[in-house]
Amino acid sequence: MEELLSRSYFNNTIQQYLIALGIILFGMLLLRLFRKKILRRLHEWAATTKTDIDDYIVNGIQRFGMPILNFIILYIGITSLTLGEDAEKYLHGAVTAIVIYYVIRLTSSTALMLLESFVRKQEDGEGKVKQLGGIMILLNILIWSIGALILFDNLGYDVTTIIAGLGIGGIAIALAAQNILGDLFNYFVIFFDRPFEINDFIVVGDKKGTVEHIGIKTTRLKSLSGEQLVFSNTDLTGSRIHNYKRMQRRRISFSLGVVYETSLDLLKEIPVIVKQVIDDQSDATLDRVHFLTYGDFSLQFEIIYFVESAEYNKYADVQQAINLQIFKIFKERNIAFAYPSQTIFLAKETASTNH
Repeated sequence: MEELLSRSYFNNTIQQYLIALGIILFGMLLLRLFRKKILRRLHEWAATTKTDIDDYIVNGIQRFGMPILNFIILYIGITSLTLGEDAEKYLHGAVTAIVIYYVIRLTSSTALMLLESFVRKQEDGEGKVKQLGGIMILLNILIWSIGALILFDNLGYDVTTIIAGLGIGGIAIALAAQNILGDLFNYFVIFFDRPFEINDFIVVGDKKGTVEHIGIKTTRLKSLSGEQLVFSNTDLTGSRIHNYKRMQRRRISFSLGVVYETSLDLLKEIPVIVKQVIDDQSDATLDRVHFLTYGDFSLQFEIIYFVESAEYNKYADVQQAINLQIFKIFKERNIAFAYPSQTIFLAKETASTNH
């Protein structure tokens, strides 16, 4: 038996191969026990807590931590053997690359989960989660770049030269793509400052529509007539934006003009009539009614009220109902609406002629 165990193949005895195999099998057995006993209990415990952070940690251990530990056990078992210099170098490089890969995946997944958890706690969180795509692309580029530098450093490459080259290249790219980087920066401004969000109805200058997509470079709106409007993020953050989605109520101001021939008693009744008409509308709140000015061809009344809804259709329905009721009552009371007109008074002049 001792003679069999002492036999050597590829610079290692059978006994050394068995020891390496035993290390691997024992390590795998421990991991299996850990997964069945401890990790399962951790899952059950995390499900009972109010915070989501522990759920992310446990899921991260299961998805990425376990494969890393598997490869580490394999590495420990194999390196217990006597390996050639090249074989050991390649094995070290392969295991390092695999471990860094899973660490990067774990970091990226954890960052996404934390961002989603942060955004979901905000108002209309589910809608905002859709905006995370651009941020995650940039964040993944950063994470993978750092991971690649760590890998090259572990493989023996001089990363300072790579970093210096990236720095010079980054300056050149920044100078050549100032507009793109400006839109990218303003994307972060829109995401964190939140002047508008997906499904908000906004007006920018003479353009208006519902926000459909917020991208790294452009934001897209669907206009009322159906076509898509595309704005650069820089244009949006540099413009005055009217966000009607966040309006709680609409302030409505309109005027009525009646003819100058209207009697004083009827003029006094008009504010009472208008007040009653608006008060009869359940979704309208009167602010004021005043006989305000003498116009060129009419006596002008100014009416201001609020519609207790941000919906444009609701405002249009209320205003239509008010207009129809005012028209009806004015007809019944013989109150005449004014319209552009001109009255010419002719004075008869008598001339006497002496003969």
